[in-house]
Amino acid sequence: MMAKRFNDIFTPDVLKKLFPEDRADRFFDALFGDPAEGAYDISLEFREHSQDRLKFELHLTQRPGKCLYCNLTYGLPDVFARHPIINISELVQEINRMLDDCARCVDWQLGPTQEISSDHHIIPLVISLDR
Repeated sequence: MMAKRFNDIFTPDVLKKLFPEDRADRFFDALFGDPAEGAYDISLEFREHSQDRLKFELHLTQRPGKCLYCNLTYGLPDVFARHPIINISELVQEINRMLDDCARCVDWQLGPTQEISSDHHIIPLVISLDR
């Protein structure tokens, strides 16, 4: 029953509201002074859950004419963990509010960048739960 509940909560539309499509542009605007300089778009996906964890993924998708592989994505978990526009702490707080009384987010961490392909990388976001 809980599995269905998490899948019902974290729908694609909800995930887009939690992590809006324009956040990558705002990130690159802050980083480079021009959103067009960004090499990738960032989206949030709900992957799975266990008794004491929720697993999300930040998907980095190469923009046309850019090179995702060349953009040092392996250092991004440390950058994303503390960047005020990406704002993982606030994202986790919003996720926590959505859980109501079924669980409480107590900690989070970003895992290392995973290269799915040369134009698609993933950064895992694991949230520890207390039930």
